[in-house]
Amino acid sequence: MAADPYATLGVKRDATQADIQKAYRRLAKKLHPDLNPGNKAAEDKFKELSAAYMLLSDPEKRARFDRGEIDASGTEQQPRRYYRDFADREGSSGYTSAAGFADFSDFAGSNDILSEIFGRAGRTTRRGRGADVRYHLELNFLDAVNGGKQSIVLPDGTTLEVNIPPGTRDGQILRLKEKGRRGAGDSPPGDALIEISVLPHPYFVRKGDDIHLDLPISLKEGVLGAKLKVPTVSGAVAVSVPKWSSSGRVLRIKGRGVPRADGGSGDQYVTLKLVLPKKPDSDLERFVSEWQPSDSPRQSMRV
Repeated sequence: MAADPYATLGVKRDATQADIQKAYRRLAKKLHPDLNPGNKAAEDKFKELSAAYMLLSDPEKRARFDRGEIDASGTEQQPRRYYRDFADREGSSGYTSAAGFADFSDFAGSNDILSEIFGRAGRTTRRGRGADVRYHLELNFLDAVNGGKQSIVLPDGTTLEVNIPPGTRDGQILRLKEKGRRGAGDSPPGDALIEISVLPHPYFVRKGDDIHLDLPISLKEGVLGAKLKVPTVSGAVAVSVPKWSSSGRVLRIKGRGVPRADGGSGDQYVTLKLVLPKKPDSDLERFVSEWQPSDSPRQSMRV
């Protein structure tokens, strides 16, 4: 049995969507496989965390879970059958034989009536293509940005291969031609419509075709400058941090954003975050206490 998604994320049942996203990001930064290479326990916890986030970040699924209609894994608690399960979405009957009307056989003339009914239905479905079928596919952030092949396991156990174009967005719907329900007679099948959900990344944020990243740097690196390896969606690159770089300074890495359909790419913007040492440093404290700065960063402020 899957764990309670609220407990997994460490939020209350009345948490807002913003609270849920904030909790996910906080825990993902600790558990993401990229930050814990070879740590199977962290990988399993990250998968559980992602599943909990996908459930609670979807308002409809969250409401159904709260009502007890689905469990934490999204499985129906009280399976229900709807008319739409049996009806063709294009408007024609989903029945293809008279078997469903066997109880009417006692009525006089029923065979003639059924022949007429199914004769009309058959003529209708032969003219129309098969119904479209919708699926949902959850992607990791980097898989959506960089593209690649993914698989969907269908209810009958077969596998549908999906080609993910680079730059795929959250909420985007991919259409697979003639991968839906079979058409009647010689009619072509419908299409498969794949709705994409993209999981947040622990430190990359997408804005349009650009990628944004907060990069922690030390006091020494900010004052003296440094050449650092910076992660991007397509691999780490060397970036020069200029001398006297304050916290909040933004560096641009051209062409390291999201791939575009025209062959180009967005950019990556790196915001420097000055971070002091985790442990107190007496030498640094002594130096700062004796240092006489030539100006104050608050001089430009006027009340």
